[in-house]
Amino acid sequence: MKLKLRPARLIKRYKRFLVDVAPGGQNNDETLVTMHVANTGAMTGCATPGDTVWYSQSANAKRKYPHSWEINQTQDGHCICVNTLRANQLVEEALLAGSLIELADYDELSREVKYGLENSRIDFLLQSQGRRQAYIEVKSVTLLDQGQGYFPDAVSLRGQKHLRELSLLAKQGHRAILLFAVLHSGIDSVTAATHIDPVYAQLLSQAEQAGVEIFAYKALFRLQTNQWDMDLCRKIPFIL
Repeated sequence: MKLKLRPARLIKRYKRFLVDVAPGGQNNDETLVTMHVANTGAMTGCATPGDTVWYSQSANAKRKYPHSWEINQTQDGHCICVNTLRANQLVEEALLAGSLIELADYDELSREVKYGLENSRIDFLLQSQGRRQAYIEVKSVTLLDQGQGYFPDAVSLRGQKHLRELSLLAKQGHRAILLFAVLHSGIDSVTAATHIDPVYAQLLSQAEQAGVEIFAYKALFRLQTNQWDMDLCRKIPFIL
């Protein structure tokens, strides 16, 4: 994935979906710009004032906030994709390129397919004649604590529902896959955030026992001038 972005200095995030920045890193408060951030999580460690914000600009004149926060560069050198919408896009690119070995060589890819008993939509459904259908649920991971990546970063009722749905699919004989898309350069392994959402952690263990396949793939970040390249291509350990 290639993104042409501009830098700014982070002032503060508020109301979950808004962030104030100083374009060009200026200190004059009169130059502050409010941007949208597509992230419903707590963003712990991903939104420290003084970090470098990399943002895109929409051509849609009807948008109230035409700028979107895409990538954060922390003051200790980490790169984080804070736009969680990019996770599915990166996974789709990787699936089509055959970069995710466990999910390669399927003939058909569908998005947002309805499934389950709790009115859910699967992120991706892979199909090929003579092979089991593969249902893929994608989760974006950005929480880093003492060298360890965790999911979720806040209590996730939606995530709990998806684990119940995936477990049922696995019991029915389908391939049910939970794919952690790791969008933080400092994370080298992923585990459940038991200290944040113990119910999710318990359901995750039950899902694994039911036959749900759990993978974690890490995005690699490259910056040249103002163009960022991101690819989801490095498999890292998932620790149950």
